[in-house]
Amino acid sequence: MTETHERNPGTALERGWFEDVQVNRSASERRAATIAAARTVKKDYQAAWLLRAIQCIDLTTLAGDDTPGRVRRLCNKARNPVRQDILDRMGVGDIGLKTGAVCVYPTMVPHAVKALQGTGIPVASVATGFPAGLTPLPQRLAEIRYAVEEGAAEIDIVITREYALLGEWQKLYDEIRAMREACGEAHMKAILATGELGTLTNVYRASMVAMQAGSDFIKTSTGKEPENATLPVSLTMLRALRDYRDLTGHKVGFKPAGGLKTAKDAMNWLALMKEELGGPWMEPDLFRIGASSLLADIERQLEHHVTGRYASAAHHALS
Repeated sequence: MTETHERNPGTALERGWFEDVQVNRSASERRAATIAAARTVKKDYQAAWLLRAIQCIDLTTLAGDDTPGRVRRLCNKARNPVRQDILDRMGVGDIGLKTGAVCVYPTMVPHAVKALQGTGIPVASVATGFPAGLTPLPQRLAEIRYAVEEGAAEIDIVITREYALLGEWQKLYDEIRAMREACGEAHMKAILATGELGTLTNVYRASMVAMQAGSDFIKTSTGKEPENATLPVSLTMLRALRDYRDLTGHKVGFKPAGGLKTAKDAMNWLALMKEELGGPWMEPDLFRIGASSLLADIERQLEHHVTGRYASAAHHALS
């Protein structure tokens, strides 16, 4: 990951930064609706935004039947996310397009590391009892260390939702801080599982605690909850990111995950990032999209951009 900013060191737990905050869901939903309803960028500008979206994708496989072969195919797609003939016709065949990372389970990390050797694409690994996180803390910390030792450069951890639901912020802070220490030099993305936190107020508070504990990114979802990334939830988290930056001077990244499947989704989230946080948060070191099928739809839209025809969805393989 090429950094354009100092890594977030975290702070002491500062309850005054979040305990009095109340998030109005209706107002958040109205603001988010303006993003989805807005006239988005078109033609060449849209194609450029879609190329940027690809650079921000954490191309993911987190299936129970993952195999080394599937991971190798996914890594090949990360290295070559769009057919060369499409890129050539767009005039960008030489830009070295690749995804932001490949995300896999810990046992798949060595296969991904080997397949991506020399590409500069980092391997991210979920850990800490993903997706529920309901295993003993020592076991979760050991899982982080295992993934890092196997070569993972980024770790996506899950929090104990109970702590956020009960307002036990010191426990949540201590847990995430221990996970950050276990990550070492690997960047840590804290998955808040926002669909299980009940309220947007809890989402804001958990976001702030995760950043105070040293998270490099905050992430919406595991992709396994009944409700995953939504624009109102993302807006709430971005407001927390902005407040944290204003309070500390440190930039923390954002990763929506779960449910982003179409090029339109990618455009919506890029627009949200630009409007709320500005251009720097549209770069891969501060913005990632956790996705799998999204890439195929973006490639399909880019083919339409250069040919004027839509291919069937099956024409663009995920891996």
